[in-house]
Amino acid sequence: MEKKAPKEPKVVFTAMSRHYFCYRMFITKFVLEREKIPISVFTLYDYFLLDTVSREFLIICNNALIRRVDELWVFGPLSDGVRAEIKIAKKAGKPIKYFRVSAPNSISEIKKEKGRIRDRKSQD
Repeated sequence: MEKKAPKEPKVVFTAMSRHYFCYRMFITKFVLEREKIPISVFTLYDYFLLDTVSREFLIICNNALIRRVDELWVFGPLSDGVRAEIKIAKKAGKPIKYFRVSAPNSISEIKKEKGRIRDRKSQD
C-alpha cells in the first residue's frame, strides 16, 4: 500500500506596518504554530535592508511575493503600505485575515465586516 504524501502547508504573507517591526518574530512564531509557512519581508529583508539597496525594487519583490502566496494575514493597524498589500491580495483573489497584536504573546484574530474590523470574540 502506497503512503500518502503529507499535505503541504499553506504559505502566508504577514503584512504589518513598520511600527510593528519589533513584533516580527512573535508574528512569525504565531503563523508557524498554526502550521502555515510565514513569509515576512521584515524577516527576509530586515527593514529595507537598512536602505543599502533600492527600496523601489524591494517593494516590487514584496508585491510579487503577495501574488505568489496562498493567503495574506494582516497584523495590527493598517498603514498605507499594508493597505497597498491588501489591495494586491484582493486583486489576486487571496484570502485575507486580520489580527490584533496587543502584546508580543497576545495576538487575536479579528473579522472584517462591512468595511470595519470587529473582534471575533465580540461576535459570541
